[in-house]
Amino acid sequence: MVECLTLVFFLLILSAVLIFVSMILSEKSVDSREKNSPYECGFDPILSARSSFSLRFFLLAVLFVVFDVELSLLMPVVMSLNVGFNYMSVLSSFLFIFILFAGIFHEWREGSLNWVL
Repeated sequence: MVECLTLVFFLLILSAVLIFVSMILSEKSVDSREKNSPYECGFDPILSARSSFSLRFFLLAVLFVVFDVELSLLMPVVMSLNVGFNYMSVLSSFLFIFILFAGIFHEWREGSLNWVL
């Protein structure tokens, strides 16, 4: 019983010491306006929220996300072709790729992919 209480007391003191040491070591030494702001990307959060934002940059980012997800959706189809050939999965993957190409062709004709005017 005494050994158990001694172990609990030792663990409580050890955890308190470790918490104290981590608080001392984790304090910030240099405070700057940029590091304390919620946005570290150059936006000034104090000014108006109605600042201009590049719509072309947003569309390019959305296209990147769409084609990144597309790659992760097509990877299992390619891996499943090693197991066996299934006409339905091949047909559905070709339909999926056709829809993606139709979308990228529409974006190209609309001019969303032209970065420079």
